[in-house]
Amino acid sequence: MQPGTKVVSSTFHAPSNLLIVGFSNGVFGLWEMPSFTNVHTLSVSQEKINSVAVNPSGEWLAFGASKLGQLLVWEWQSESYVLKQQGHYFDMNTLSYSADGQQVATGGDDGKVKIWNAASGFCFVTFEEHSSSISAVEFAKQGQVIFSASLDGTVRAFDLVRYRNFRTFTTPSPVQFNSLAVDPSGEIVCAGGTGDGFEIYMWSTQTGKLIDVLGGHEGPISALAFSPLGDRLVSASWDKTIRVWDVFGRSSAVEPFRLNADALALAFRPDGLEVAVSTLDGQIMFWDLRAAVQRTLIEGRKDISGGRKADDRMTAANNSSGKAFNSLSYTADGECLLAGGNSKHVCLYDARDGVLLKRFEISQNLSLDGTQEFLDSRKLTEAGPMELIDDRGDLSDLEDRIDKTLPGARAGDMSKRQYRPEARTKCVRFSPTGRSWAAASTEGLLIYSLDDAIAFDPFDLDLDITPDSIAETLAERHYLKALVMAFRLNEQPLIRTVYEATPTRDIKLVARQLPLGYAEALLSFIAKQLEASPHVEFHLVWISALFSSQGRYLRERSGDHAATFRALQKGLTDFQENIVRLCVPFLSLSLSLSLSLSLSRWSVADEIVAQVRRQYFHVGVHARPAGSSGGGRKDGGRRELSNIHFSLSNGTLCETARARARAECEADGSKIAGSLGIDAFLIRELTKVGRLEERGGEERGGDGGGFWKYREGRGRKKTWWANSVEGAV
Repeated sequence: MQPGTKVVSSTFHAPSNLLIVGFSNGVFGLWEMPSFTNVHTLSVSQEKINSVAVNPSGEWLAFGASKLGQLLVWEWQSESYVLKQQGHYFDMNTLSYSADGQQVATGGDDGKVKIWNAASGFCFVTFEEHSSSISAVEFAKQGQVIFSASLDGTVRAFDLVRYRNFRTFTTPSPVQFNSLAVDPSGEIVCAGGTGDGFEIYMWSTQTGKLIDVLGGHEGPISALAFSPLGDRLVSASWDKTIRVWDVFGRSSAVEPFRLNADALALAFRPDGLEVAVSTLDGQIMFWDLRAAVQRTLIEGRKDISGGRKADDRMTAANNSSGKAFNSLSYTADGECLLAGGNSKHVCLYDARDGVLLKRFEISQNLSLDGTQEFLDSRKLTEAGPMELIDDRGDLSDLEDRIDKTLPGARAGDMSKRQYRPEARTKCVRFSPTGRSWAAASTEGLLIYSLDDAIAFDPFDLDLDITPDSIAETLAERHYLKALVMAFRLNEQPLIRTVYEATPTRDIKLVARQLPLGYAEALLSFIAKQLEASPHVEFHLVWISALFSSQGRYLRERSGDHAATFRALQKGLTDFQENIVRLCVPFLSLSLSLSLSLSLSRWSVADEIVAQVRRQYFHVGVHARPAGSSGGGRKDGGRRELSNIHFSLSNGTLCETARARARAECEADGSKIAGSLGIDAFLIRELTKVGRLEERGGEERGGDGGGFWKYREGRGRKKTWWANSVEGAV
């Protein structure tokens, strides 16, 4: 090892007698105990390894380097990476959700744009084309394109299909862009910043050419936003104004809206009729764009205040100076507004009433400045707060003792390069689904969700959980274990395979022993399967077993799982409607099934008749009172069950008519089954329950029996006749 290298982390794997040690120079080593034989030594980074972990089998090693924001999973026997994840090297400045809410794009001071999976938390692509800090990112084209603005004076467009930078937008004179907006179609991109004329630049996405320059502001452009309809552009500036631009109209007149202080951020309401603006004095103003008047004002400085700096002489409760919102975001329905700024708090407001609904605390990390609430007199000395005293000589690590102050700086001078970062939120965004929101903060990318979803956790990496091991477990008929393993990998094809392979007789047992955390995930999976899968009865057995065994757990958390229950209800309702449409050609079948019920009261019979009439009367079904002639009325008004004769067969039907009817029923059932995704076998079996007697000819009367008539096709008339059955009820 190099001189001065320190041991910063270590762990021991008892089954394999392996000692894993991480050093301050980015090197880790493996030693076999108790002989202390060096098995492996490798350098994985240039910074010190803060933490080391090993999986239960001893095959994979995980290393964490905090200064790089890096997580490495290393298979030491084959000397290959299993997983490599790295966040932003410096602070994260901005973020944006994709249209489906499944992906999150972030930009940081390191000049990198990263795309993250919102469910798993993994970064799957990094763009490094920018040479300076990223100030804004925006998705477009239904999540297929990502735009980014940077202080290097460029706006870049990245293709998320081929993962390349396909457009670079520049200006005639150097400009540092700190705001970005893309119209809903993705054809126009606008950016503003701190150029000489404080202008807004517009480019065409297709050609990459500069098509217009909007001037009028007298200060740096702090925020831009397109209306959801795409017809107007709103800009906010440090000149204490916001301006509304008709970028596609012929009129060039722009009326500024005057504010009380410098504008920091703005957001459009989803309907495009209102815009919210935050100012430097901690206020949030709501402007009606149609009437050009201010509707509501939120005094939010007291709401966002929290946490005191090391040099503050008062508590956080008495010090709200410098607190303001620098990011705003509406919910999908426009009812609430999310606001974050230079504080450890993020506030959620009711947009109509201006009432604070909830306040989120993004950090309790005491290493960050602005997290403590009270003034600690024990940390005060005659020279001032202890946090401000230069104590470099007392540091243990060599790299921390190196003098990094500016040339000519004295000890204890505030010009030293080492400082405590302030806890703050750079950007907040609501997901388009309305189920989650994200914040770019000094703690990294934080995602708050209403859904307690089971995601793939890198700390649970295990060699035993692989597609092959799941297949082996399934072959051994360990259905519960295979199902849990499939959910841990969170691969939909694997989950479907295990789910459909579970025998019907074992479903109740699996549902009873299923861990509570997986019940909601399984119900959500079944809700999606109801829309496309033909195994209807199989799904119903699963649903019944889950509600029977874990109904109490689900009822206690019904509010958290409301989305899943609504999806499940929608799937079942759609299935019920499909069955109703399926049974319309088989009226006698439906009526025969009704007669199979054991009815003891006429009121029940009346209800069944009423339901039958409501369901089938609009397709040409008529009934005639018993004993009436052919000229009697056909609508019947309020009819009793005794007034209707249902088509039942007592074995007297001729074989020709019976075969003909069965063939037509099976053919129609197969056709309908193909369109609805329902087993044709089920339909054929159901048609055998009731048998119909078909007789050609016109309508007949005078036989004392009622009739049901069904018209099918153009110019084709069918009449289904039934023999009266005495004492049917």
